[in-house]
Amino acid sequence: MFESRFQSFTETADPQHGRARAAALRDELRNCGLHGFIVPRADEHQNEYVPPAAERLAWLTGFTGSAGLAIVLRDEAAIFIDGRYTIQVREQVDVKVFKPVAIMETSPEAWLEAHVSRGERIGYDPWLHTPGQIRRLSEAARAAGASLVPVDANPVDHVWEDRPQPPMAPIRLHPKRFSGEDAAAKIARVEAAMQKMDALLVSDPHAVAWLFNIRGQDVAHTPLPLAFALLRKGHRPALYVEAGKVSEEVRGELGDLCEIAEPWRLSEDVRRMGEEGLSVRFDAATAPVKLTQILEGAGGHADPGADPIALMKARKNASELKGARAAHLRDGVAVTRFLAWFSDASRRGRLTEIAAAEALETFRRDTRRLKDVSFPTISGAGPNSALPHYRVSESSNRAIVKGLFLIDSGAQYEDGTTDITRTLAVGKPTAEMRDRFTRVLKGHIAIARAVFPKGTAGSQIDALARLSLWQAGLDFDHGTGHGVGSYLSVHEGPQRISKMGGVALEPGMILSNEPGYYKAGAWGIRIENLVVVRKAKIDGAERDMLEFETLTLAPIDLALVEPKLLTREETIWLNAYHARVRAEVGPLLDRETQAWLRGATRKIGQ
Repeated sequence: MFESRFQSFTETADPQHGRARAAALRDELRNCGLHGFIVPRADEHQNEYVPPAAERLAWLTGFTGSAGLAIVLRDEAAIFIDGRYTIQVREQVDVKVFKPVAIMETSPEAWLEAHVSRGERIGYDPWLHTPGQIRRLSEAARAAGASLVPVDANPVDHVWEDRPQPPMAPIRLHPKRFSGEDAAAKIARVEAAMQKMDALLVSDPHAVAWLFNIRGQDVAHTPLPLAFALLRKGHRPALYVEAGKVSEEVRGELGDLCEIAEPWRLSEDVRRMGEEGLSVRFDAATAPVKLTQILEGAGGHADPGADPIALMKARKNASELKGARAAHLRDGVAVTRFLAWFSDASRRGRLTEIAAAEALETFRRDTRRLKDVSFPTISGAGPNSALPHYRVSESSNRAIVKGLFLIDSGAQYEDGTTDITRTLAVGKPTAEMRDRFTRVLKGHIAIARAVFPKGTAGSQIDALARLSLWQAGLDFDHGTGHGVGSYLSVHEGPQRISKMGGVALEPGMILSNEPGYYKAGAWGIRIENLVVVRKAKIDGAERDMLEFETLTLAPIDLALVEPKLLTREETIWLNAYHARVRAEVGPLLDRETQAWLRGATRKIGQ
């Protein structure tokens, strides 16, 4: 089980194929009359996790990060990555063939404008880019006198001889005891929110899954059925999905709600709406530009914008929150068992990053409720823990020795999705480690204790997590928190806590609380719990106020806490949190682990 997971990663990440595959692609581009081609790390839905058949960037370059893009010209090529993958890209890619470019320093648009020549034709697959992406790239190409050209067939697919088949996992119904609302009621709510829209094209599979109360298994780690949907005033909703994914039972349930159509029908239905002159809302973040081109080419009006389903999905109802609390209690038991095991195993030595990740997944499987991990476990020792999005492989697997070990992991249960990070001391931590850890903890507690007026956005409270670090001249480069779905994506929008988080936080939204600190080349620290927004009760309050309820239940390593840096209120919070962990998780553990937990959650003072 674990061997195949880590082995598949290392087999894909092989830079030796890059030169031959780039050459084969260039030959195909010449046959197509193209001078270059853009290869994004994307599928038709802009998913974070994509099926193997859509891993074109990984096949071509060897790079397996979750975000990236390559531009292949006749005489040169570049691969664009963000700061998470600066090291990884050089390990996985032949940099003599694909030049790594930091996307924060040089955008693909700027690079394209600087490297193409007048009259050149640069191809792209219109199913793999959003309208906004193509608008920016087209403007850059025009500025250089070149043109961006959509292709009917992706040339990468033509030269990828052993390309996997598209996924055909069966669709499953998501029971109302977990969803809390019938699909018919959700459809009615969305239709009421469409207002001036003639139609809404739902391209985000998370939104499709939420709307129809269905789940699937077409991509790793997220229970998604890859599908589109169309809601049009005066018509039955349509669900576009491969017939082979829909059993007779599921078809019978969904048949009362919508028309089930083959995916090829989508283009025809969009074209017909264009011929009728309709205005169609497309999700600007996920809709393929191909569909807007079809609509506008037939005379319709494309309206890229926000999908109203996103906010509805983000606000969890009572049943979803009940499930989230149950999932986090179950997960807290598994994580606590792991932490107790780790405290003993790390002292004995011979423990590795992969062995730790395997052990944690085993404890989660012992719950008999685990569907999948919610993302590849980040299991980093020493300098690997300083890479916020490190992913262990057999080639990078380090022994866990004296210092810091960071494990960031999550689980998919049918009643909820979890995500937790703990940083653990192996041996006696240094004074610097304790100082940095406690400053991160102070930021974590500041978010957990925050009270804020209705209408507050995540960007307005992000600084609370950073203040103690700022006071020491320190910071971290990722957001403080991302949204989390309900047995859906562990990274859900539009809610987030970050400098860019402009969406107002509302009751029922689940987010992560995960400040960190990373000493490059040495060690890293992150403390993550999930929280849910709820109404705050304040006597005499003149405004509607909100606060966070912490969902995650597992000990925070007290060996890394410097009590003198904590205020009285912060100490009270930490002791109360650990008392809650003992009270709720403790009774579900065996006696030996209970004894360990009592020590791990002991009361501390100033």
